[in-house]
Amino acid sequence: MGDDLAGEDRWRRYYDAVAGRPPRDTLVGALTAIEAEGGPPDGAVALDLGAGDGRDTVELLQRGYRVLAIDVEPDAFVRLRARPDLVHPERLQMVVARFENVELPRATLINASFSLPFCPPERFAGLWAKIVASLAPGGRFAGQLLGKRDGWAAREGITSFDRAAARALLEGLAVERFDEEEVDSATATGHPKHWHLFHVIAEKPRSVVTRLRT
Repeated sequence: MGDDLAGEDRWRRYYDAVAGRPPRDTLVGALTAIEAEGGPPDGAVALDLGAGDGRDTVELLQRGYRVLAIDVEPDAFVRLRARPDLVHPERLQMVVARFENVELPRATLINASFSLPFCPPERFAGLWAKIVASLAPGGRFAGQLLGKRDGWAAREGITSFDRAAARALLEGLAVERFDEEEVDSATATGHPKHWHLFHVIAEKPRSVVTRLRT
């Protein structure tokens, strides 16, 4: 196929290309919002769906979270364990699995940086329901959704949305960021690609009673 979705070694090539990059700005934005409210609470749990080599997981650990990192590629966690900036490994749990197959615990933050598009369309509704149910009141979701005009949108096993459907997915959440990006650029490994993305930060509202008390 001549792109990042081709070849058995596609994830190795991807991890090599992104090694050393900083955490995603959607994650940083969600963390900043939580911290502005006095968080994270003691013992706060964060989920990193599609954790890869840990660029976001490490940031969560450094900010005081206990982290459940999920990725289907065993090599991702070999790389994560070897990171020189890995701190508090005792607060890290790593699960090798497709994240749509994992029961998600209650979490203050659920991060899915560029990973949700790889959930097959027939399983996405169930996964999204689990994500929303797992978020604690006042917790945040941070991540990306793939747009219908993205170069990968028509590929088998890829889930994508038009703008209206992406917004509808967030109904019931307080949307703090919803940026649509469409650009001709390149993948992490340098292949030309048309990108169509929605960058999302959304809060699960607290109950009315909780809000009245704050």
